[in-house]
This record gives sequence, structure tokens and C-alpha cells, in this order.
Amino acid sequence: MRLWVRLLAVLLGLVAWAAGAAAQDWPTQPITMVAPFGAGGPTDVVGRLIADHMSSTLGQQVVVENVTGAGGMTGAARVAQAPADGYEILLGTVGTQVYNQTLFKHPQYNARTDFASVALIAEQPLVLIARPDLPADTLPEFVSYLQANAGDMAFGSGGSGSATHLGCVLLNAALKVRVQHIPYRGAAFAMQDLTGGRLDYLCDSVTSAMPQIQAHAVKAIAVLARNRSPVLPGVPTADEQGLRGVEATNWVGLFVPKGTPLTVIRRLNEATIAAMNSPALIDRARTMGTDLVSPDRRSPEYLDRFVASEIEKWAEPIRASGVSVD
Repeated sequence: MRLWVRLLAVLLGLVAWAAGAAAQDWPTQPITMVAPFGAGGPTDVVGRLIADHMSSTLGQQVVVENVTGAGGMTGAARVAQAPADGYEILLGTVGTQVYNQTLFKHPQYNARTDFASVALIAEQPLVLIARPDLPADTLPEFVSYLQANAGDMAFGSGGSGSATHLGCVLLNAALKVRVQHIPYRGAAFAMQDLTGGRLDYLCDSVTSAMPQIQAHAVKAIAVLARNRSPVLPGVPTADEQGLRGVEATNWVGLFVPKGTPLTVIRRLNEATIAAMNSPALIDRARTMGTDLVSPDRRSPEYLDRFVASEIEKWAEPIRASGVSVD
């Protein structure tokens, strides 16, 4: 019996040694970065720039594969169920890692326990914009008008459960108002009705809203982020205007399956940070209105805490909105 115990211990030791050696040699083959949304958008562009730079740093090609469906659930679930060897990584977003955990009655994964964090990469803030003839130019004026006329007003979005919807849900919850929501088949359609005066307000990404703001086709009321947007420096944040805690950003980060060796996670983190420090990525992100996160927010440990806090932050307003997906 003792002999079998010793043999088992030796065998387990050899397995652990082999796994450690494989992690030290990683990567020895191409890496797939799963992007759980369509190609061509700002998040996809950032992911491809990151992947290109990582390919040079790691010595293996990082291939971006767009896997869409179920609000990002399909692609994220694929990575959650992949082998924990670092060869399949997720370009996760606030949608895949946060919203879906509450929106879906039966999510296909647990964002906290089925993934290991690599690095938070970037945030693209939402901006509160209003129809051009709304009698309010600042957030305090908007709040006063909204609270007095909420029953007669409507806000639009790119669809129920989208970032544009939930950003305004968070705002409305903070202001304790109930306003009619009109979902569209994309934020561009909502923008058309906003500029035409058929909607009262919209919480859109700064990238999408910027042309209409610059053309004075809509009113920019407040950036819903901790800092002003570099592409809209003249638009103050909600916090600056006295409304604390209303931050709604489309953020993106890298994740791997739970159980991925720490050596692999650290190498991925270092390669991601090297990409984020590249002048080409910094310049491209700035032109898109995307903010690369500060160095103190780039560790795996920070992303773990951030995801947990975001799930908690968004759960109540999502439930209060009544939106859910089977």
C-alpha cells in the first residue's frame, strides 16, 4: 500500500512538473483572441491593435476571431469552457462580464468564477445628450426639467439591455425618476429621432455622439465617467456637476479560463501592457474617444476587484428596469 502511495505521489509530481515546464515555454503555438461582438466597432479595433502588438511581444500570432450571439454570451462561454492553457483568450466587455450576469435568467457562465483576469485595457464613456430644443444646458437644469416632466418624456437606446439603455437606466435610478424607454434596432436610429426632436435624451458613447455634438444637432449635457473625455474636453462630467456615482462606460479587458497557470497570465498581462504603451495604440485610442486605463488599473488583481464591483453596481438598476432575457 505504501509503495502505491509513493508511486502516486511521484506520478503527481511529474504531472505538476510537466505542466510547469509547459507554462514556462508558453506560447508555442498561435493564440486565439475571441471577440464576442461584430467586427469593425471601436472595441474590435482596440482588440486588433492589442493583438497585433502582442504577436510581436510573444513571438506567436494572436488571431482575433469574432464570435457573436446572445449579447456576447456565445463567445464568452466558449472561452470559459476552453482548456486553461492560455491559447484561447477573451476580449471581454462590460456586457459579457457584467450586464449578462443579471440580464440573463440562466447565464451560460459565472463571470467571477469561470474566468481569470488578465488586464483591464480601456474604457469608452457614455455621454448624456438631449434634443436640441430641450430647455436645459447643464446637468442641474436637465435634472430639474426631468423631475418636473418625467411622465411626458422619453429616452431612447440601441436596444433593451444595451449599454445605451442601461446607462440611462443608471442615471434615472440615481435621479429616482421613471421615464418611458423607446428601444431601437441600434443607437444610430435612436440618434436620428433625437436630432429630430422625437426623443428627449439618449446615453450614447462619445464616439457615436461626437459628430452630432460638434454639429450642434444635439446638446451634450454630461459625460458619464470619472474624467472628461479627451475628444469632448468642453463637456463636464456628471460628478463635476454635482451628481455623484453615475459612471457608465463601455470597458474592455482580457480574460482566460479559470485555472490558467499564473506564469501564462503574467506573460499575457506584460504583453498587454506593452501594447497599451505603444504610441500607435495610444494615438488611435485617443482619436476614437477611448481612454486607455491608467497604469495602477492594469493588474489582474485590479480587474478581479473591478468586475466584482461592476456586477454589484449594475445588478439593482438592471433588475429595477424589468429587462431580462430567457
